[in-house]
Amino acid sequence: MRLAAALLSLTVFAVPAFAQEEVQDAARDRAAVANATDAAIKAAGSWLAILDAGKYGESWSEGAAALRSVVTQAKWEEGLRAVRAPVGAAGARTLTRSQYTRALPGAPAGEYVVLQYSADFAGKPGAVETVVPMREADGSWRVSGYYIK
Repeated sequence: MRLAAALLSLTVFAVPAFAQEEVQDAARDRAAVANATDAAIKAAGSWLAILDAGKYGESWSEGAAALRSVVTQAKWEEGLRAVRAPVGAAGARTLTRSQYTRALPGAPAGEYVVLQYSADFAGKPGAVETVVPMREADGSWRVSGYYIK
């Protein structure tokens, strides 16, 4: 009986301690995701400036290793010209959504932040621009995907 009472009292005291650790872990995870998202947004902004300047070759060079491993620089430049020429010059863009994830369909395992912008282009106001930075092995964030709708 004493053993049961002792175990019960240990359980009563252990549950709040365990719950506190879960809360601290969750807070630490939220902070890590927020920091990752901030770094990804900053990297995307720098990369978009290169893209908006028409430096398509440089956007490939500054892209993620995963991007460079699946498309040649020449194909990347050709694809961007085909996508960006019809929409014209970039104007204002506003970040409307960001989502941190560790998995994307068809992409290698890793850390990604999917960023969606409402973007005004000279020939396509109100476009949805999606930029997908990923964390590189060295901890930096580089763009691994880009889409306009």
